Amino acid sequence: MSAAAIMWGMLKYQTIPVTPFAQNCSLIWCDETKEAAVIDPGGDLDRLKDAVSTLGLNLRHIWLTHAHIDHAGGTGQLARELDLPIIGPHPGDQFWIDALPEQSQMFNFAPAETFQPTRWLNDGDTVSLGAHEIQVRHCPGHTPGHVVFYAPQIKRAFVGDVLFAGSIGRTDFPQGDYDTLISSITQRLWPMGDDTVFIPGHGPESSFGRERQSNPYVGGT
Repeated sequence: MSAAAIMWGMLKYQTIPVTPFAQNCSLIWCDETKEAAVIDPGGDLDRLKDAVSTLGLNLRHIWLTHAHIDHAGGTGQLARELDLPIIGPHPGDQFWIDALPEQSQMFNFAPAETFQPTRWLNDGDTVSLGAHEIQVRHCPGHTPGHVVFYAPQIKRAFVGDVLFAGSIGRTDFPQGDYDTLISSITQRLWPMGDDTVFIPGHGPESSFGRERQSNPYVGGT
């Protein structure tokens, strides 16, 4: 678990690496109401529930960036156990949700349940925590239904596997596309501002400005 929760403008978040792939699952919450969402509960649900309890949060939502096993593998079970709505991803990832049981076998994960999102997300949608609205951008390329959650109040973006510190998401999976991914990064992420810090699906945080300067795939764009 990350050493400290980060707070600006009454929104806090904490990142908890889960699964053998060290996927950055995040808890994000309104510090005033303690209403919380979990972003990409790929697995290790006991760790996530312990963190929710330790932080004194009222977990109200599951938000998904996309439906690869390390990001969505625990979603069905967590939603069922805690009676939580599943928000996202974009409908383009329906086939990945349907394939979760096969994905879990392929990558030696615990058996994953399929699920039906309570609400699909589209570009320009918003999701809410307490009085705070978080923006949704559709960023396909890694998967066709990938979305990103952007909290302008704290200049933070939860980008899943679209962009990493020093790299970008893979595009060699079914319905992945390199040119589409680059367009998502340059047209959907960069306008959020160079000073926006992003929480990737794997590895350390970085800023869009830093990646625009030094990322070997999108530097100089």
